[in-house]
Amino acid sequence: MYTVFRRSGLINSVKQSQYISNRNAGYIVLVPEIGEDTHAADGVLKPDGLPAFNDITIENCLGAIGQQAGLVEKTVKNFENDIQENKVNVSNLRGIFEELDKVAGPLDTTWGIAKALYLGNSTLIPTKSYMNIHERARIARASKYNSKVLYDALSQQEGNVQGVEARLLQRFLLEGKLNGLTHTEDKRETLRDILVQLGKERASFKNKVNMAVHTFGHTIKDYNLVRDFPVTLLEAISKDSTSLTEGPWKITLQPQIVEGFLKYYPDRMQRWNVWQANVRKASGQQERSLENSTHLQGIRALRKRQANLLGYPNYAAMSMQTKMIKSVDNLKQVFANLVKFAGPAQSTEIEQLQNFAIESGFQNKLDVYDVAYWQRKHLIANHQLNEEHLRQYFPLPNVFTGLFKLSENLFNIRIVERQNVEVWQPAVKYYDVFDNSAGGGVSPIAGFYIDCYSKENKFGKNNGWMVSIRNRNPSAELTPLCALIFNFTEPLQGTPYLLNFDDLNMVFKTFGSALQHLLTKAPYTDLAGLSNIEWDASQVAGNVMCNFLDNPTILKELSKHYTSNEALSDDVLQKIHLLKTSLAGYNLCQELYMADLDIELHQSDAFWLDVVKKLWPVYQCMPLDKKDAHPCSLTEIFSGDWGAAQFSHLYSKVIAADISSEFADKSPAEMTTTGQRFKETFLALGGSVPTAEVFRRFRGRDPSVEALLKSLNILNKTQTTGDL
Repeated sequence: MYTVFRRSGLINSVKQSQYISNRNAGYIVLVPEIGEDTHAADGVLKPDGLPAFNDITIENCLGAIGQQAGLVEKTVKNFENDIQENKVNVSNLRGIFEELDKVAGPLDTTWGIAKALYLGNSTLIPTKSYMNIHERARIARASKYNSKVLYDALSQQEGNVQGVEARLLQRFLLEGKLNGLTHTEDKRETLRDILVQLGKERASFKNKVNMAVHTFGHTIKDYNLVRDFPVTLLEAISKDSTSLTEGPWKITLQPQIVEGFLKYYPDRMQRWNVWQANVRKASGQQERSLENSTHLQGIRALRKRQANLLGYPNYAAMSMQTKMIKSVDNLKQVFANLVKFAGPAQSTEIEQLQNFAIESGFQNKLDVYDVAYWQRKHLIANHQLNEEHLRQYFPLPNVFTGLFKLSENLFNIRIVERQNVEVWQPAVKYYDVFDNSAGGGVSPIAGFYIDCYSKENKFGKNNGWMVSIRNRNPSAELTPLCALIFNFTEPLQGTPYLLNFDDLNMVFKTFGSALQHLLTKAPYTDLAGLSNIEWDASQVAGNVMCNFLDNPTILKELSKHYTSNEALSDDVLQKIHLLKTSLAGYNLCQELYMADLDIELHQSDAFWLDVVKKLWPVYQCMPLDKKDAHPCSLTEIFSGDWGAAQFSHLYSKVIAADISSEFADKSPAEMTTTGQRFKETFLALGGSVPTAEVFRRFRGRDPSVEALLKSLNILNKTQTTGDL
């Protein structure tokens, strides 16, 4: 798993960070634990601008947030009064935006510090305290977008400004529209009621999934059945995590545990048992009191009412207002272009895997719960690609050294560890970032922390977070600062942690987003870094960095056996790409199905099961199980922030592959030149320019799906012809 935590985003689940929920002024009660008049902010930062982690307490975080949030809201209120009394020149947008930025800077910093502490070690900032901080900061941060007086005044300036001010004005106007500021108070009250109901339905949906996950348990007592499981999976299922080989081991329906179980467990009947429990959870096929079908339909109906009230035909159309793709029709064309090639490739891949399984003694027709298991066996038997064996060549310290070196060469920067910096736990490190192309790199332009051994529960899979502690904010004289937080298991002394290939991709992806945060040059905090970037382009920089792992030369630089220091052999380096391409058509069809299902559920009025039955054969070459009710547990879509936005994961990959193709087959010098162009466009501009325009500046044309299909080797697996 990989997650970016940031404070940007538009309302109503159209575009939001993971912790940002629906926001509308007028119905939220502020938490009483947070004081507005304390001076606790004085203890949060040191004179050098870095957090005073040795001295930070829950109390001064709460106090600082109260003080800073109050100042932000007071500034908005002052602007409202001055506008109504004609004391402010509204045409001076720069002055207004800079003043709002100036007061937002300290609030953002304290919020980011609390977030880093919470994710790094939640005993430092417990969940209840963090959620109080988060909610208070979120409300204050949204106040400028909920001000009708400010909205009405700024809307008069549309067409009178250019450049970054025009871009920021567009954000104000769109946020205001989605907050209902273009409507009467009666309609805004109706919108608030809808969002309150929607919040309750989403919470019920999530709670029932969580309960369904925890009601299932399958116990394993024979070590021979789990001997091939990776260490992270064994840690998650072992009764005693200090003795992984003793057992017993309990399988739950946590997504990462199910994924690992289906990939490694040799007993087909038990794979089916876990799989069917997973796809039927929170549905009428299981415990009736935990069924989510009713809530799913309720969420769909409320989202449609919300969209209709705001002037859109359906929720999917409303979602497109904050997406690079712009319209459902454009998105559907992308789906069609991809499935035209991925569909036939999927059929070829499954046929070949079926043949391998039969040759290996398997006597059944492959089903969904067999695919991951037999794919792993095929990679080992035919290509000698054992993922657990490959881990030995990717010790964590060497991977970071190689990643930093690659980034320095590509983007003409220096990454330098600074000693004696206050951190939240001893293993955390801090790095300054210098830009060699900006005045010789004398002073750092940004900084970041790395916490490799967060205490967060990983449930069988490692996670990575890029936490924005503060954004670039020239008005508040703040430089970018972030934390990269991973929950790897702290190794025994003298032995480095070893990364599998999923870990490697996750680290590169997390660092790619960090580079976009750190190297931004946008002049306003709400446009800098990842702020204001369309949701379906927000993972582009991370995926571009991931794609460098397709380059055998770069991969060889990263690899070093943790005991012998030998690099991976050239033979293995040429084969390792198969970990990405061996079932690429099948995997892409799964992504396409989920993306299209999400869109159809948010623009169609048909019952959810009818939508599933309609779309399944379009993308899946295996039959739909009669009792499969997977939409009833799609928490990302129905209780999270990915409603009508699930496609964003895939579309970011499309854009990133097209960008990465510009680096392919180039000499080191040519790659550096291309890297500089990427730095000055995607990394520097942030949300100050629409991503479609940024892409055109970099590639000289609009995006194509061809690069993604080529990178996945899908075009070589099918004889399908036609234009992309």
